[in-house]
Amino acid sequence: MISTRLLSLAMGCALAFGGIAAHANPKLTPRIGVITDMSGTYSDIAGRGSVVAAEMAVEDFYAKYPEVKGSVIFGDHQNKTDVGAAMVRDWIDNQGVDVVAELTSSGVAFAAQRIIEEKDKLLLITSAGSSDLTGKGCSPNTVAWVYDTYATANGTARAMVQQGGKNWYMIMVDYTFGEALARDAMDAVKDEGGTVVGTTKHPLAAADLSSQIFSAISSKADVIGLAHAGGDLATSIKQAKEFGVTESGQKLAALLMYITDVHAIGLDAAQGLYLTTAFYWDRNEASREWSKRFYERMKAMPSMGQAGVYSGVMHYLEAVRQAGTTDTKTVRKKMAEIEVNDMFAQNARLREDGRLMNDLYLVQVKSPADSKYPWDYFNIVATIPAEEAFRKPEDSECSVFKK
Repeated sequence: MISTRLLSLAMGCALAFGGIAAHANPKLTPRIGVITDMSGTYSDIAGRGSVVAAEMAVEDFYAKYPEVKGSVIFGDHQNKTDVGAAMVRDWIDNQGVDVVAELTSSGVAFAAQRIIEEKDKLLLITSAGSSDLTGKGCSPNTVAWVYDTYATANGTARAMVQQGGKNWYMIMVDYTFGEALARDAMDAVKDEGGTVVGTTKHPLAAADLSSQIFSAISSKADVIGLAHAGGDLATSIKQAKEFGVTESGQKLAALLMYITDVHAIGLDAAQGLYLTTAFYWDRNEASREWSKRFYERMKAMPSMGQAGVYSGVMHYLEAVRQAGTTDTKTVRKKMAEIEVNDMFAQNARLREDGRLMNDLYLVQVKSPADSKYPWDYFNIVATIPAEEAFRKPEDSECSVFKK
């Protein structure tokens, strides 16, 4: 059996600084471990692109502040909790990792969270979405960037009900993430006066979702909620189109959808879908400038999770610089003191529960005729202020709000 150390070494690689000129010896050398799905159903929304985003952050920060020379290693958790937990423990015990970033899978994130707290290191979550990570499972060592299931489900579900989609049928992936996403959406539907007429589950990375789609069609629901992501989302939308769901008058609501999903599915199948996102590459000049740099390396525009990795790692490095140490508690406190203003978010701050309070955007997928250039996929319908997007402190189960 391969040791966790060998496994991590095989899957990880140290960052090479390419064309950056040599500088004086740095005073601070924080080590970032990016653990992600490199080959499975979530590899397009995270994967190698998340590693590249972290590398870009380290390179950019070192070029500006040579006293802080970060390094990146990465690993593939294969969407397996035991693999991810073993890798995180090895990174901290044997490879000097100060902060574990990305995660992708909520199941892996919860397992990592326990180890991180035990070892007193920092967890920087970008693509793992369960709102319980900053809710009942919150930890002083966890920072959650980008989004959570409450925010994306709440934004999309409320908008759809307000537009007349009162009756819902929910299709969800059968693990922590899907259950949380569906739950948060169903709560929003009910709060708006809607009804959930049925639900069904499926395993992760399902090759065929026809039985779930047929059940949704048979329910006669106004809206079919899709509580999954990555390859599962692509499968459900393609099969829904094949079965004529939208032609029959039912609407599809993607409760968590990335721009990479739209790219994989194609505008013909995805057009008209509403979704909530934390980042769109074409939103403003700063997002365009950074995204085009990312595109040069990946030949794809960044997902919100990948953009969040860059933003989160840059913020972490700035906190390390200002604090003059990589000590977890000191850096975590400094991260909360610094406002986030970058290509990802403006005027955003970390809340006591570790939630980054950043605005989200309700968008609608363009039709092929409306798309004028590559990756021109979204119309921004509305900005959802952070205070409306994320669960309010008084409704949170995080212990920090109960004191």
